[in-house]
Amino acid sequence: MPSRALSFDDVCALATALPGVTFQSGARGVSWKHRRRLLACQAIHKSAEPNSLMVCIGRNRRAELLAQSSKWCYLTPHYEPYDAIPVRLSRASRKSLRELLSEALEFVEKKG
Repeated sequence: MPSRALSFDDVCALATALPGVTFQSGARGVSWKHRRRLLACQAIHKSAEPNSLMVCIGRNRRAELLAQSSKWCYLTPHYEPYDAIPVRLSRASRKSLRELLSEALEFVEKKG
């Protein structure tokens, strides 16, 4: 477990450090986009655990992450049909989140 729980401010710093990623805030929470394509957002569905981030990632990679990292990422039936994975910010390390956001950027760029 990280020494200090990550916050959405930490996510913002990590995400906006990536090339072309912008921050958006609205009535439904916060999100980060690359060329208008969603990269990550506050997980707001009722099935999401509090203080969770939803990160866009391919389903194959999601399966690998769940097999390796079930302490800091998880899946609910709501998120299963999507190319996404919820992340527990309270359990993720800064390094693992930085790497995941970088992977998400590559994934979004390839889709776009």
